[in-house]
Amino acid sequence: MSVTIYVPGDSGALALGADKVAKAIERELSARKISARIVRNGSRGAYFLEPLVEVANGDSRLAYGPVSSKDVPSLFDAGFLEGGAHKLALGDPEDHPYFAKQTRLTFQRCGVTDPVSLDDYEKHDGLKGLRKAVAMAPADIVKEVTESGLRGRGGAGFPTGIKWKTVLDTGPGIQKYIVCNADEGDSGTFADRMIMEGDPFVLIEGMAIAGVAVGATKGYIYIRSEYPHAAAILNKAIAAARSAGVLGKSVLGSQHQFDMEVRVGAGAYVCGEETSLLESLEGKRGLVRAKPPLPAHKGLFGKPTVINNVISLASVPIILDRGGAFYKDFGLGRSRGTIPIQIAGNVKHGGLFEAAFGLTLGEIVDEIGGGTASGRSVKAVQVGGPLGAYFPRALFDTPFDYEAFAAKDGLIGHAGIVVFDDTADMLKQARFAMEFCAIESCGKCTPCRLGSTRGVEVVDKIASNIEREKQIELLTDLCNTMKFGSLCALGGFTPYPVMSALTHFPEDFRPTPIVEAAE
Repeated sequence: MSVTIYVPGDSGALALGADKVAKAIERELSARKISARIVRNGSRGAYFLEPLVEVANGDSRLAYGPVSSKDVPSLFDAGFLEGGAHKLALGDPEDHPYFAKQTRLTFQRCGVTDPVSLDDYEKHDGLKGLRKAVAMAPADIVKEVTESGLRGRGGAGFPTGIKWKTVLDTGPGIQKYIVCNADEGDSGTFADRMIMEGDPFVLIEGMAIAGVAVGATKGYIYIRSEYPHAAAILNKAIAAARSAGVLGKSVLGSQHQFDMEVRVGAGAYVCGEETSLLESLEGKRGLVRAKPPLPAHKGLFGKPTVINNVISLASVPIILDRGGAFYKDFGLGRSRGTIPIQIAGNVKHGGLFEAAFGLTLGEIVDEIGGGTASGRSVKAVQVGGPLGAYFPRALFDTPFDYEAFAAKDGLIGHAGIVVFDDTADMLKQARFAMEFCAIESCGKCTPCRLGSTRGVEVVDKIASNIEREKQIELLTDLCNTMKFGSLCALGGFTPYPVMSALTHFPEDFRPTPIVEAAE
């Protein structure tokens, strides 16, 4: 009976020593003359357990973690290849509370399969959605995606089906493109990277379905330069898909043509904005375009273009496989399906947790995340990246839902959650937001370019207690100008962290009273 040992090879696990663990396992196998296959899978997302080593022996699959290279000899001594007892034994990973509580639709294969094996992907229900799509009329595919209620998972939450229909309606016989926005630059986010490194074929399949649906023949994955490992895995997977006829002049033997390639950006946060991304993809400086025209009408090279986030496209295969009604059955209000919540910062159980919309922020931070790693009380949680609002514990009853967060002057964004304990200085966090915007601004519009620089100066005056109340009033006015006057979300969303810090933590913006000792 063959034994397979899974050692994650994604960036997060590598940073925690997974390569050293894999080499230690190789040495032990050689020294003990044991025959076993090592597969470098993706991470399941529980980074507090990484490196998570799994052993598949027959029908069983058992996990051990977090494993260091020093633990490997004792694992072999305990007979872990046959399920032997060990202090790091976690049992069947599917039964672990962190995974058992999740609803894994988009991430169902992540950490389970060999990322670059198309055969393994198909064995785990891969390509079912694309096979159905090539047998359907394009309008019916779009209808199914629309019925699912899928919205952009990159932050804006725009209905995916409407975007696809707009491109489809531009007519046949026109060059069209599918562009995947993989410029994952928000703090505390890693869902895109996990999919690209752990299950790249689901993204390839989703893009191919989008191409068939709107009549696009070419796709591009625009990935940030900080993700070289993800780019390498994607290129291997694309080559395998092309060789197997999943991509090319005849997708799965159909009359549809679709191929794709990876393009690496030069490194700019603003290129996460779709029009700036298009400029960069065309070889130009990443400047935001004015709208209209919309990219759906005049996008890449002036042609109709679908631009979707990685998770949006990776969610499409299961929608086509199981149906739009199946996907829509999960969620809350207008937020349908599941969302990969990324829990980071000062938190005990950091990682990715996929669940249907509707969990409260308190459940995510306290129950799933386990509270702070420092053991101190939670002071604030920033949701939605560096431009997301800071929520105090008083707002922890807010359900994870686009509209619910908007009603509290917040945003879900890419669903990244960063936890801060009670030592955090929220005035410094507000300054960071303004400074971040000043550094990352493309410089095209005045409110963002100058407003952020002036914002840093105003916050510094508040910190120095220079006409504090007057400066707080000026900061509020400045944020209002940036919010409604900026050309894109970079300048428009910067006020969210600044104003939320000022609103919910006013004590950090005022001098601490000096109490004189009694004589």
